Amino acid sequence: MNADNHPIQPRQKAGETEKMTINVGVVDLGQVDLLVQEGFYSNRSDLIRTALRNQLALHSDVLKQTLARRTLTVGLQHFSRADLEQAVAAGQRLHIQVVGLARIADDVTPELARAAIESVTVLGAFQASTAVRRALSGRIH
Repeated sequence: MNADNHPIQPRQKAGETEKMTINVGVVDLGQVDLLVQEGFYSNRSDLIRTALRNQLALHSDVLKQTLARRTLTVGLQHFSRADLEQAVAAGQRLHIQVVGLARIADDVTPELARAAIESVTVLGAFQASTAVRRALSGRIH
């Protein structure tokens, strides 16, 4: 936890956010708008992000335990062509497990991805070329 009593989270860079759409009842929406109008939040998204962070902080112990048990990487994990070629040369098959963003470089071929990657589990976002996604389709969970 950091000084603000929030779980320590990797900083997000521009372009490393994902849009999330939610449906809310009209009364809740009206109350959100009232809080924005009264200056408690700069906009609806600000309130939702704050509420989300508060819930994540509330469950931070469970999140930490789960992350440790499942050996998940938190934040950005980027796999270059060289990373995957090195895994293949070492006779290894990668089990990619990420909470955040997993990215496979654009120059990775579908054949290399199939040879190097056994499974992909991403809680967040997975970025890869369409061809690589197709090649790994049965391995993405």
